[in-house]
Amino acid sequence: MSHTNQTWVTEFFLLGLSDDPQTQLLLFALFLTVYLGTILGNLLLTSLVLLDSQLHTPMYFFLCNLSLADLCFSTTTVPQSLIHMLSGKKLISFTGCAAQVLLFLFFGSTQCTLLGVMSYDRYLAICDPMHYPLIMTWKACGLFALGCWSSGLFASLVDSTFILGLPYQGNNQIAHFFCEAPALLVLASANIHRTELVIFLLGVVIIVTPVSLILISYVCIIMSIIKMKSTSGRLKAFSTCGSHLIVVIFFYGGAIINYMIPKSSQELGKMISVFYAVINPMLNPLIYSLRNKDVKRAFRNAVNRRIFCRT
Repeated sequence: MSHTNQTWVTEFFLLGLSDDPQTQLLLFALFLTVYLGTILGNLLLTSLVLLDSQLHTPMYFFLCNLSLADLCFSTTTVPQSLIHMLSGKKLISFTGCAAQVLLFLFFGSTQCTLLGVMSYDRYLAICDPMHYPLIMTWKACGLFALGCWSSGLFASLVDSTFILGLPYQGNNQIAHFFCEAPALLVLASANIHRTELVIFLLGVVIIVTPVSLILISYVCIIMSIIKMKSTSGRLKAFSTCGSHLIVVIFFYGGAIINYMIPKSSQELGKMISVFYAVINPMLNPLIYSLRNKDVKRAFRNAVNRRIFCRT
């Protein structure tokens, strides 16, 4: 499946997660189940927020944006992987690979900044509730969301330009189940130091900066919670923020290992990618809904309305 050193690569062969046919069938069943769960969970959560007026708040507005980013993030990679597992043909054109790199970075970077903005929203709601309605207006929320999507697009365009601008000749076998930047860079027929530096610097802006904001926000939040006299108030605050922290730990942990530590093991990177590119988008709506009384209440009301309409 390889070309000569003088031939430019026009397609790539994705080695995937396993060569064993039975293992591939098991992976197909797992990926399909998780992907269907991702679609159902995120669409259900978004629908509940749109239909229930009590959920028309900044927190749930950003949550809808996160659900949209999750859906697109998962759809960028999983359907292609399912086709490869089922057909056994793991070829992808250079153009298809380029599109996958661009979109994966776009939606992934957008998630990074969205999680940072969501932590700031929780900080204001808990630490400065008096000024929260004045700061988190709908106009401000719209600008924050626009900034998140714009920064994600900018980061993906810059990274993709450097990654796809490298010459790819000779070996065209990607040791991954989709075209992820670190796995693709290994095949470049040129010095990749400058590209790695650009990815690292943008990673500092898109990954490390939101992580720092999240850590600062939660230090302030924990200090405010400790000062609360009401036990029920503490539990409610911890419950509200606990969901966000779980998502943050899962997502940023994998992104930092794969993109901020470029010399990490390819096999480790591949396994980590399965978690944050495939499984995490399904877990996000489950984590938020199972740990959130407002979402569970909205779901019960939606079910009751449907039953009432039928009767």
